Amino acid sequence: MKAHSLFARTALVLGLVFLYLPILSMIVFSFNNSRLVTVWDAAHSPTLKWYVALLSNEQILRAAWLSIRIAVISASAAVVLGTLAGMALARLGAFRGRMLLAGMTAAPIVMPEVITGLSLLLLFVALEQLIGWPKGVGAVTITLAHITFCMAYVTVVVQSRLAGFDESLEEAAMDLGARPLRVFLRITLPLILPAIASGWLLAFTLSWDDLVITQFVAGPGSSTLPMVIFSKVRFGVTPDVNALATIMVLLVATGIAISTVWMRARQKRRARDLQLAAAANL
Repeated sequence: MKAHSLFARTALVLGLVFLYLPILSMIVFSFNNSRLVTVWDAAHSPTLKWYVALLSNEQILRAAWLSIRIAVISASAAVVLGTLAGMALARLGAFRGRMLLAGMTAAPIVMPEVITGLSLLLLFVALEQLIGWPKGVGAVTITLAHITFCMAYVTVVVQSRLAGFDESLEEAAMDLGARPLRVFLRITLPLILPAIASGWLLAFTLSWDDLVITQFVAGPGSSTLPMVIFSKVRFGVTPDVNALATIMVLLVATGIAISTVWMRARQKRRARDLQLAAAANL
């Protein structure tokens, strides 16, 4: 048992080091005084000048704001469509077209991004020729493309949550006279809300981080933050990119921490409510 425990702890430590040591080194080098991103300037103390340079870079700030807008809209629309698709797959049982719907929602997850991006580009070009919309490629086509593949991930998350859902709670509410819409708003939605929030965060991260599909459906003046970073890396990395990546890591870590605390608070409150309900029935 001791050997097994030692092996598990060693594997955990090595895995964490493998995952987070590169991120930690990037954060450290974001305070480097040298223009070389891989050589630490020991002659000077750490500096914040690359963060100041980043805040004055209009190209990066404009791309970051565009990425945030696209990610928020894409995640919100993907949550609505993915929740509906997940509920249909989990609740409606066997219906005509179920296998087709399940396959179509899972396809963006397993399909290579190059194929997805190319197919979406061809679709947008065909739509513009047929109905005149969308007008070229740009922020609109990027948002539609992100909704397409983000919806699949939200569907999987919501469907997995509904698979273990206790339907007796809904049946009890309907037996007491509640209408289906009220049952959904008062019973179902609060219980699956953590899954919906997780799906939104996942969709936001995927949209914010996407590069391959975005390059197919982006146009002039619609470069997102990953596209700008990739173009900078191709022509030589500068320390302000490390500063930008550090800020992104801190934002993502803060969002994960807030969502974790919120979900734990909801679970504790739900457990307390169940204990009070069981005590009242005694």
